[in-house]
Amino acid sequence: MSHTVSIITPAFRAQPTILATVRSVLAQTHADWRLWLIADDDFDYAGLLAEAGLDDSRILHLSSGGVGLGAATARNRALERLDTPFAAILDADDRLKPQKLELAVEALAEHAIVTTALDVMDEAFNHLRFVGQGPDRALTPGQHKWVSLSMDSMLVWDRRRADGRYDSTMSNMTDLEFLLQLYRQVPASFHLGTPLHDYIKRSASMSNGANVAAGMIASKTTLLQRLRAGFYGLPAEDVAGLEQFLDISLAAEPLYGPALAAQPGLLFEDHLEPRLAQAKRA
Repeated sequence: MSHTVSIITPAFRAQPTILATVRSVLAQTHADWRLWLIADDDFDYAGLLAEAGLDDSRILHLSSGGVGLGAATARNRALERLDTPFAAILDADDRLKPQKLELAVEALAEHAIVTTALDVMDEAFNHLRFVGQGPDRALTPGQHKWVSLSMDSMLVWDRRRADGRYDSTMSNMTDLEFLLQLYRQVPASFHLGTPLHDYIKRSASMSNGANVAAGMIASKTTLLQRLRAGFYGLPAEDVAGLEQFLDISLAAEPLYGPALAAQPGLLFEDHLEPRLAQAKRA
């Protein structure tokens, strides 16, 4: 039985980061993978990798069909081409820990969706904090964000049991929206509490500039509207859990800018987590 994992990596102006990302894939203890590198900037990433001695027959190159079309469109280009049972998401500035695919594939024997804890780092790969660290456990849709309160592109999933496409109409939160599509087809995911995915916090993602904050607020509002309309067909208790998380996260958004100004370097996760803890105690 095939255990090939297709890793989907959109690349937009990723020249400074892509070599470290690809090296992390080449270092996987599970060697049965294909890396779909989708250029969204018309750049010759195949040439760049070859110059660095990182060309490999398992690396497949695609184009998004334009320039700056966005990660959702680029990911969908690859999803339309896949013929492997498993798929994973890896952004062009993130990295996989060496055992990420091995442990995820083991978990996929019993579960259709696998998430992992995150090692949140700065652009120089200095550790900032962990997110979602703890015991391995099954999570319902309503529980997931309370454990994995940061980004959701650490996914590995079985395309035969659950699959979807990324929503290119949303400016942010497309990872969570995609996960909700998968939850529409299976009742729970399995979370590996060992940090197996390096999530790089870029300075722009910490700036909370007007466009960043507005995009996050708009996308979280869209998700709330869809959940309340029954768009994903989730049980009421899962909708309630997701609604509560998104409501708390939305309330935290306009307060993050002032908090960051008062405490430079403050992560949104550190800004949000006390609010989630308070809601759990209430």
